[in-house]
Amino acid sequence: MAAFIGFVLSNFTLTFFVLGLIVAAVRIGMRPGVPGGAVEALLAWFLFFSIGVSFFYNFVMHVFFGKMAASFIGWADSPFQAEVGYASLGFAVVGFLAFAGGRGLRVAAIVGPTFFLWGAAIGHVLDMVRAHNFAPGNAGVIFWTDILLPVFGLALLWLSRSRSPDVGNR
Repeated sequence: MAAFIGFVLSNFTLTFFVLGLIVAAVRIGMRPGVPGGAVEALLAWFLFFSIGVSFFYNFVMHVFFGKMAASFIGWADSPFQAEVGYASLGFAVVGFLAFAGGRGLRVAAIVGPTFFLWGAAIGHVLDMVRAHNFAPGNAGVIFWTDILLPVFGLALLWLSRSRSPDVGNR
């Protein structure tokens, strides 16, 4: 059980993505036949969990548990931990606001973190190549979600493009 809890907490990006899918599936099941309901539910709960909750968790880990977060990534602790944490807090707030927000806010809530995560993925690759750092926080699930979660979010934005800016099928 301890190993499972460790995996869930260490791979929080995957954990919150799966939670968002579960909640969206429940919401879709509660409103069958709503036009665009599946895409809307998936997008809304992706914003809430994969952007809002996940980046808030990242804020807490980098600001309050910086030494542990750095160790998980395979890096030394640094004052930059707090800066990454506060940037994550900003993304979290925008993600929570976008959950019930209009199209423009939702685009911003996906595009900003997309560039942050893809930039982080490039940094992880460079660290794998240059320093042979294959720590779980550098080369594990976090690395892959840095690449794939933005793709999922951008796909949801594209699928939702014909929806009204006034959303409400969560």
